[in-house]
Amino acid sequence: MSSPSLSPFLRGVSCFACDRPHDPRALLGVCSACGLPLRVDYDLAAVRAAGTLTLQALPHRVPSLWRYREVLPLLEGDETSLVEGFTPLLAMGEHVHVKDESRNPTGSFKARGMAVAVSMAKLLGARSLSAPSAGNAAGALAAYGARAGLPVTVAMPEDTPRAFVEECRLYGADVRLVPGTISDAGKHLREHGPAGAFDVSTLREPYRIEGKKTMAYEIVEQLGGRLPDVVLYPTGGGTGLVGMWKAFDEMEGLGWIAPGKRPRLVSVQVTGCAPVVKAFDEDAVRTEPWADPHTRAYGLRVPSPLGGFLCLRALRETHGTAVAVSEEAMEQGTRELAARSGIDVCPEGGAAWAALALLRVRGFVQADDEVVVFNTGTGLKYR
Repeated sequence: MSSPSLSPFLRGVSCFACDRPHDPRALLGVCSACGLPLRVDYDLAAVRAAGTLTLQALPHRVPSLWRYREVLPLLEGDETSLVEGFTPLLAMGEHVHVKDESRNPTGSFKARGMAVAVSMAKLLGARSLSAPSAGNAAGALAAYGARAGLPVTVAMPEDTPRAFVEECRLYGADVRLVPGTISDAGKHLREHGPAGAFDVSTLREPYRIEGKKTMAYEIVEQLGGRLPDVVLYPTGGGTGLVGMWKAFDEMEGLGWIAPGKRPRLVSVQVTGCAPVVKAFDEDAVRTEPWADPHTRAYGLRVPSPLGGFLCLRALRETHGTAVAVSEEAMEQGTRELAARSGIDVCPEGGAAWAALALLRVRGFVQADDEVVVFNTGTGLKYR
């Protein structure tokens, strides 16, 4: 069997932590040397020289994440797509915008990562797929697996709202409900999952980051080439935070943004599960497992994120911060943002909105700062 053809701009895959190179033509999980996440890199000088990926050229392209083809690993025609990405950036006053990821297929930002991850897994020879999830990732994997014609097994905490469970079953996935948290669901799949299934867990393969990073490209494009001052991002596993951090580096290499200019990234968590916030406040370089995690924002109930060390690097390198809001503040933020915007706000989006108010009080966000707040999915599945 011949090797698959990948993007001519794909330079290689290496470890975020130890820089060990890996063969991008093989199905890749974590680093074979240290077990930490892998990074996909592109020949940005060649992309820039080609002159095709410019802000001026983008309005003529397909309104999906695939409009940034030159910084994605696949050739055109090899993607498994449900037309994901290019979600609206809605004004909420003079200096505040909400990036509404509920408009994606399956109703959340998880569609972005799964579109690229499933596309690459199929292209590189995977025969079946599996992942643990707090809810939205499972629905996205089930949908994209169905689109790709690949069997899917997902494991979720047994208290996950039924809408997430039934969504996965509708798409034909094998659903396992497991006592505990997403960490327990992951352990279940490693010990009892289907033999040979390719694991597309958060940061346990390199391409979900590539889908999620397109959120940053869209923000810059939708702001007419400007960078916001602050980006507030609800953080569970942290793939999107890491992806946007990576994307801003790429945009500098492409000449889209000035050298060294970055938005201040903010990791938003809840007081019932805040490993990134705790590590940031303690000036630690990695997160520690959070004991007894609890919150209604199931996407934030990730007690031991594999990429916690990368989230911390992203926050510190951009002069950002990490903040935890209470369950009550999250609920109030959800209702307030929905009532003011008409957006179907999920609890994680409500947490981000509540965090904005808190950061204004603390002085981290000034009145004239341009701010982007993420609503990561639909609230309908939580009801």
